[in-house]
Amino acid sequence: MSVQVENLEKNMAKLTIEVAADEVEKAMEASYQKQKSKISIPGFRKGKVPRKMIEKMYGEAVFYDDAVNTLIQDHYPDAADESGIDIVSRPTVDVVQIGSGKPFIFTAEVAVRPEVKLGKYKGVQVTKIDTDVTDEEIEKELESEREKNARNVSVTDRPAANGDTVVIDYEGFCDGVAFEGGKDENHSLELGSHSFVDTFEDQLVGKSVGDDVEVNVKFPEKYHSADLAGKPALFKVKIHEIKAKELPELNDEFAQDVSECDTLDAYKEEIKGRLAEQKENAAKRTKEDEAIQKIIDKSTMEIPEAMLDTQCDNMVNEFAQRIMQSGLSLEQYMQFSGLTMDKLKEQVRPEAETRIKSSLVLEQIAKEENIEVTEEEIDAEIEKMASAYGMEADKLKEHMGDKEKQSIRRDLSVTKAVDLVMDNVKEKAKAKTKKDQEEESATEE
Repeated sequence: MSVQVENLEKNMAKLTIEVAADEVEKAMEASYQKQKSKISIPGFRKGKVPRKMIEKMYGEAVFYDDAVNTLIQDHYPDAADESGIDIVSRPTVDVVQIGSGKPFIFTAEVAVRPEVKLGKYKGVQVTKIDTDVTDEEIEKELESEREKNARNVSVTDRPAANGDTVVIDYEGFCDGVAFEGGKDENHSLELGSHSFVDTFEDQLVGKSVGDDVEVNVKFPEKYHSADLAGKPALFKVKIHEIKAKELPELNDEFAQDVSECDTLDAYKEEIKGRLAEQKENAAKRTKEDEAIQKIIDKSTMEIPEAMLDTQCDNMVNEFAQRIMQSGLSLEQYMQFSGLTMDKLKEQVRPEAETRIKSSLVLEQIAKEENIEVTEEEIDAEIEKMASAYGMEADKLKEHMGDKEKQSIRRDLSVTKAVDLVMDNVKEKAKAKTKKDQEEESATEE
């Protein structure tokens, strides 16, 4: 195999890759073996037709597609390594030559990691963030915990109110006809949760146990069921039960039930510590983002479109994997949301560009500061990964190739670059709003 590299404009390159004719023959034979059981020719049993006979009748191009795919998959990775360039996109491949007795020639256009001219990255100013925990925040957390530990009690002496849970039977009708999925029995519905369509829940407020209620609603124009989208509907509802939340009292007993603290005061201190840690971590991330964005703004780099497209694809794939964990496929999500793949990629594009630029400037800082990552540090990171996967570190290391280890090395050097930047930032107080200034003046008076 031979590889030629041609540098193109805007951080793109074209690889011209030539594969020996004997490799082409192996790929063509593999394609024949894969397809021969599907080809029928009179006078031959299925799967027994000689390759030469098939090529005579249909042309040898009948085996090209499989052969080309095999040759590209087998030889492109090695060609990319041999090229010596830092490729940062998926290749756009074109076949130049394919045929028996001839070398296979194809081209691959790829994005090359852009050069970065760094702006100022030491002494960057970031906004100081207040991480003090207020009494109001502690009380809000306590109320949230009370809500989690509330119990529902049946109500018979008053009608339903927002916040109550009603147990209902219902059946929906559109144009006088019951529609699929519009019926249920003994369904628990929290009024005010907005989990049902339109003003369904509002129309049950003020109703009592035993009432039969006719609820009129209109489905949204972009409802996931096209048959119902934008249409009015009538629901016949029977109220069986009304349940109200009963919140536990805030006392030492409550603290003992929901935590390992003996007193309510001790539990409040625990909440304060937890909130402080959360606020400090959030502030750290916010200041890092601000500092890196300021470095990006003062730096110059030209991002190739192919690199951006690849990052968008990767982010869409990450999103698809996340929603699969909730039992929803990407296709279902797009159907419900009305998004297309192009619109989804357009949505993630700004974040994709930010991720790319952040990585590029941090990698350049690591390079200019001669930041090194030791083998011990890589081993420690592999230990962490193995622990997360429930594996032994040695076994995980055995499955790792040079590319995976290089990726870990790069990630660790980027982390060190972030630390270097943040060790040198200068914090400035947040600019006061007009309202803040007025309140401060009133207090002084």
